[in-house]
Amino acid sequence: MTGPDTGRRIAVVLFNLGGPDDQASVRPFLFNLFRDPAIIGLPDPFRTWLAGLISSRRELSAQANYALMGGGSPLLAETRKQAAALEQSLASRLPGDEVRAFIAMRYWSPLTEQTAADVAAFAPDEIVLLPLYPQFSTTTTESSLKLWSAVYDGPGASRTVCCYPQGAGWIEAQAVAVRTKLTEAAGRPVRVLFSAHGIPESLIAKKGDPYQEQVEATCAAIAAAAGLGQRETDWTICYQSRVGPMKWLGPSTPEAIEQAARDSVGVIVTPVAFVSEHIETLVELDIEYAELAHRLGVTLYLRTPAVGVAAPFIRTLADATVEALSRGGVAPFGPGCRGDWKACPRRRERRAA
Repeated sequence: MTGPDTGRRIAVVLFNLGGPDDQASVRPFLFNLFRDPAIIGLPDPFRTWLAGLISSRRELSAQANYALMGGGSPLLAETRKQAAALEQSLASRLPGDEVRAFIAMRYWSPLTEQTAADVAAFAPDEIVLLPLYPQFSTTTTESSLKLWSAVYDGPGASRTVCCYPQGAGWIEAQAVAVRTKLTEAAGRPVRVLFSAHGIPESLIAKKGDPYQEQVEATCAAIAAAAGLGQRETDWTICYQSRVGPMKWLGPSTPEAIEQAARDSVGVIVTPVAFVSEHIETLVELDIEYAELAHRLGVTLYLRTPAVGVAAPFIRTLADATVEALSRGGVAPFGPGCRGDWKACPRRRERRAA
């Protein structure tokens, strides 16, 4: 079947942070991370100098952590599987079109600049920008999209999916994983800890970052879909990966584990801001926090896997892509922000119109 909406070349660009391929890549990856003005807000050349200092000081400890995963990050391999699954799903949804999923990493290969060149060479008619960050943040989504806008100069009508904190398939995949671990717990008292990557509180108060609100919406939706209230299983939100002297969103995941120990309950840790396995799940959650729980006497420590290529999650990505093709501009897939956040890209677009 052909028509005005078929026979198109469609590029779907999947954004993520990236991770080092091997031990030699760790330092330049860290340098790229800390040189991002969304991470360290100092002007150049101070930011570049500080990024060099931090990356050199953290290189050895970071290499040790990546060595626990075989020397490098599995994030790219995981993302390639997601891209392939998404292409397959879209091929059946859009049979008259040629759809290709591209991966653009912010801090390591395939870097955004190279992906932009690859997309331009593909010469798409339509582009869907689809971050693999379910919740919008200035530190992730905004940084990735800003760089893309700066480097892409190829053809194609572009539109953006800014977030999907309550995307139906994303929530379903997480709820299924929680229910599976509750079955493993076999009736023992447990608390579900929804663990998201933390950010400094100042980003919420000063930049109007909607991340915390969206994380809370995600967790409430998963809890409802998993039937936690019906099971009389309590749950809480916590934040991991805190670094530096600034005050971050809390409680931290270690603090939540400490509270579980005091309350004599086990924990089911669920990563709610990560869609792939990488250092924050495989090392921080599976090793560091598991050891903390053991030292504190937490009787049961379980962790749900990242959604990866779970069919409901891939369905959300495909649904978000198809919906975006019917519109222009920037919009969430499903419910987005409730509050009027300064950093919300949809709010900015409307005010600029």
